[in-house]
Amino acid sequence: MVKRNKPPYYVVKRGNSFFQPTPALKALGFQARPLGRDGLEARKRGWDAYHEILSAKAKGLTPEQPRYPRGLVGAGFEEYRRTPAWAEKAPATRAEWEYVWDKIEPVLGDVRPSTITPNDIGKLRDIIRDKISPHAAHRVIKIWRALWKAMVIFGYCQIGMDPSLLLRNRAPKGRTEIWREGEAVRLAKGAWRMGYHGLAAVIAVTWDTMFQPGDVRTLTPAQRITDTVGQYFDQTRGKTGKQVIGTLTLRTIQVLDAYIAALPVVLHDNAPIFRNRSGVPYSKDTLGDDFRKVRNAVFPGDKRRLMDMRRSGSVEADSGGVSAEDLSAKMGNSIAQSARLQKTYLPNRVTPARQADEARKRGRRALRKNN
Repeated sequence: MVKRNKPPYYVVKRGNSFFQPTPALKALGFQARPLGRDGLEARKRGWDAYHEILSAKAKGLTPEQPRYPRGLVGAGFEEYRRTPAWAEKAPATRAEWEYVWDKIEPVLGDVRPSTITPNDIGKLRDIIRDKISPHAAHRVIKIWRALWKAMVIFGYCQIGMDPSLLLRNRAPKGRTEIWREGEAVRLAKGAWRMGYHGLAAVIAVTWDTMFQPGDVRTLTPAQRITDTVGQYFDQTRGKTGKQVIGTLTLRTIQVLDAYIAALPVVLHDNAPIFRNRSGVPYSKDTLGDDFRKVRNAVFPGDKRRLMDMRRSGSVEADSGGVSAEDLSAKMGNSIAQSARLQKTYLPNRVTPARQADEARKRGRRALRKNN
């Protein structure tokens, strides 16, 4: 593979970058899109768009391109996808929108927003909750409300008339599952032995960095830094846009180096590092599928996910006495101020509870002396 700075179909005009596939690719449904001002982030978006083509070709699929008359919900979504606001979204955020749209479109895609009732939205939410999960139902309402605001701007509907506003959209209880270090090591070794070398490296890096799996998938060689202490990944989080540091242990560095050395291609600086066995960069779906195969082989019957390693690291750090501010900086979120995030990433409250017990004992002794 020839090392190149710009992704295929990447065009710069007056400092602004665009993804412009060929007419043949457009005929298959791959559309041109703005990527923002030319730079590292725009080129990452360009590579993401290019890898969507590679992934679709590998699966023998082409994306559907619904064509709705203007004024329908489906047309509103397609119009929004052509805006700079969409192009500026992080890949993980765009993927979340696409996931939710797959649930909304069959029910509301060919409907005018003004004709939709709270009962229609409630039925959709209940179907998603019962057939998929409460988390998916919560995401559907969240994205729907954001889409409604976009359709207001397009003149499709009126602000304040969103039928979903009559529904409560309380976030469901977060996951509490965690992995232990030895289990993460067994998973990585199992993946390597089964031939999933890219997954083995993903597991090792996820455990060390505490990054979300979606953020690990987008890591590039340019983000891997070496200093006098060791190595780390310097990345902007896909969800929050915050700069985060993911440090690497010597064991993970060895796995990562062995994986990269065995790749049949030379990675350019901005190419995704982690690839499945076909050589295509991991997508959300292929990473999840491969992880389940390895997990089921190493831990039969287990239902824990790769994403639970992020929580596992926070529980370890909390047990070690980390400050909320340090943990917030490590994870690239607002856990120091958010009670909901603390419940999600710090489900084990035994350690802080015991610390509070010890503080109460010290207070009792002080009060006795004063009396």
